[in-house]
Amino acid sequence: MKKTLLLIALALITTVGYSQKKKKSGSNSKTTSEVLAKTDNLSAELVKNEFHLYLNEGGKKEVLFTRPIDAKRKLSECKITSFKAKDTQLYYISWIEKGTVKTNLKTEDITSVVSEIWEVSTKTQVAANTQTTTNITEKVFLDASKEVSETQQRKRSEGSEFKLLPNGDAILKGKAENKYTYDPVTKKYVLAGGKKK
Repeated sequence: MKKTLLLIALALITTVGYSQKKKKSGSNSKTTSEVLAKTDNLSAELVKNEFHLYLNEGGKKEVLFTRPIDAKRKLSECKITSFKAKDTQLYYISWIEKGTVKTNLKTEDITSVVSEIWEVSTKTQVAANTQTTTNITEKVFLDASKEVSETQQRKRSEGSEFKLLPNGDAILKGKAENKYTYDPVTKKYVLAGGKKK
């Protein structure tokens, strides 16, 4: 009987001691972030598979916006560019996300270019665009017994190509090319010629 009680007490002591050690090591872990770009009072950071744009005003760090990033993709070439359109200070934020999806018969190399324009003084998003290009390499069988095959390549595009002009206008190029200009009254980019985006 004494041996049984001694074993139970020993089991409880080691369980409690082990669980306390786990809690200590978990409380020491901190959220790490990687600074991608800085301009004026803005900074772009990658925090736990999320893109964060911070506004630093008077020593306070405020999140302007966040965007989720697929864990299978790598973020690169982040840029923050300050410019003026119709005498309004705007910021162009862009980054590239790259990833690969592989199966036995197909490989897809995916590249997404994300572009956003913000009026930071009013914390307003003025424009946003995502262009995704997928390069596909696929093994295609030419017979029913799957003995003869060939490798085929093709390209798939989604969205429009975004280009910011020096005067603050923007061009979206897809099947057609459209020019947009900033309207300070509505705080949006509108189609040059009067139609709204």
